[in-house]
Amino acid sequence: MALSRIWAAFILISIAVAGVKYAFIPADREIFAQMVTGKAGDSVGVVMPVVGVKPVVVKQEADGLLGTASTAVTLSLGLVGVMALFMGLVSIAEAAGGMRWLARVTGPFFSKLFPEVPKGHPAMGHMVMNFSANLLGLDNAATPFALKAMESLQEINPDKTKASNSQIMFLCLHASGLQVIPISVIALRATMGAADPTDIFVPIVIATFITTVASMSIVAAWQRINLFQPAVFVWVGGISLVIAGLVVYLHSLSSEHVQAFSRALSGGLILLIFFIIVGVALARKVNIFDAFVQGAKGGFETAVRIIPYLVGMLAAISLLRTSGTFGAIMEGIRYIFTAMGADTRFVDGLPTALIKPLTAAGARGMLVSTMSVHGPASFAARLSGIMQGASDSTFYIVAVYFGAVGIRNTRYAIGAMLLADLVSLLSSIFLCYLFFGATR
Repeated sequence: MALSRIWAAFILISIAVAGVKYAFIPADREIFAQMVTGKAGDSVGVVMPVVGVKPVVVKQEADGLLGTASTAVTLSLGLVGVMALFMGLVSIAEAAGGMRWLARVTGPFFSKLFPEVPKGHPAMGHMVMNFSANLLGLDNAATPFALKAMESLQEINPDKTKASNSQIMFLCLHASGLQVIPISVIALRATMGAADPTDIFVPIVIATFITTVASMSIVAAWQRINLFQPAVFVWVGGISLVIAGLVVYLHSLSSEHVQAFSRALSGGLILLIFFIIVGVALARKVNIFDAFVQGAKGGFETAVRIIPYLVGMLAAISLLRTSGTFGAIMEGIRYIFTAMGADTRFVDGLPTALIKPLTAAGARGMLVSTMSVHGPASFAARLSGIMQGASDSTFYIVAVYFGAVGIRNTRYAIGAMLLADLVSLLSSIFLCYLFFGATR
């Protein structure tokens, strides 16, 4: 029900804002057409704010409804190959007993966070695979593992249309985006000509860790789970030490070596997983190819099943952006902090954080735009990069993962995720001032 209200609010507010702009701003007479058929990057008007100042060409920030709907379908179908590959691999691992082995190993920790999941259930293994892929920045692998985990959790969900406590805890942790190799942000900064693309590496890792701990604490408080238990402390402490060790090592490398190490580690781990799973399955006399094909079929079906949910969510987000609602919010924030006499450098980096819960692709575009306008070494660009790496896209995750298993009542999932997003935003701003406060 919460998702329905939010989706409706996006649409109604966007159309209302567009109506006001059409009525009172002559330059926006084409706004309705832009919202329906406009293309991202098209020139939609020329603004001359001050006499004698060079005119500014305004570009449309997002596709209209028709283009967005087509993009959503293309995006979903583009997942088919990756989904089929990794779900086929998971199917082999299940047949070889790998998921149950992972469940036993991680049981002491995950049983505290997911008390409703039976001991040794394969869902534990699927979640571990997802968290591991996220940790190492393996986005292509993380998505299929997350969808498989949601399907496993749905099997033990007593109400198939309402999100279970375990599903909410899992998706909130997934949305926190814990990672130690933010290779995509580093690559974007390198492409935009940053002198040191890795200078935001440590702040990103700290910010994403804070977001993950916040997500876990928020949901645990909601579900009345006691986190002050030895098993939780040991695992969280162990993960913290591993992350700290990897951060210290990578921070000692040059920019080129960080990227080379990240690519080698990411690719090597995927191949190692393939090798171990196939090797163990072969030793246990599993019909490997048949298991792979069965899993791959499920990947195809899942990718097609999420299309309606993705079309609906991206269409509403498109209206929010093309109507100018998003821009109006940004200007309001800038006005408030300017009136307070506060340092407003962080405002130029906020677009990435504010659009990140809506769409990861849009946030990447905002990051590139911020670097283009302010320079990759600017405070705003660094803050934008930290925010991009500190969490995942809330509404995309809700639409895709709940939609994949037919969940309609998301309960408090969105509220918990947005609260964690707020923690991510505040910690990113704090860390950027801490590390780069002197940067102008």
